Amino acid sequence: MDLLPFDEYVRSLNRKRMSAGVLFRDEADRVLFVEPSYKPHWDIPGGACEEGEPPWRTAAREVTEEVGIDRPLGNLLVIDYIPDDSRMPEGMAYVFDGGQVTEAEIKALTITDPEILSVELLPLDTAALRLKPILARRIAVALDAARAGELLICEDGRRVAQ
Repeated sequence: MDLLPFDEYVRSLNRKRMSAGVLFRDEADRVLFVEPSYKPHWDIPGGACEEGEPPWRTAAREVTEEVGIDRPLGNLLVIDYIPDDSRMPEGMAYVFDGGQVTEAEIKALTITDPEILSVELLPLDTAALRLKPILARRIAVALDAARAGELLICEDGRRVAQ
């Protein structure tokens, strides 16, 4: 039996895109959303992982860049497998707990990142029309995970039974 050369094997491995976001919420479970300047849908603070960057560093970096919050991340709340949608390849999204914020803290933020037009604390049901459906589903699961203090697994934003 001929073995596949290792370098050829490595080149054949699938590459997945990764992103990481942070769930900040207030005591009423309103979520901190950002309005990006480069896409029509709102998001939570976060972004794409750069080459060689693990998701937890991406989350911390993006939160600092986008909204100026610099504090330790909480637990990982959600791992979501995102299927290929013909425009973007399959990927993995991670949501970390950013903890509680107040409306006063959010109003005091100075947004300097040109990628962010505004930030707002909103109930998920109010924000859902501004979000991609997969993100709305993922955030609903992340809120459940934060309340329960556990990590939840998703596929396409839908909780997977564990």
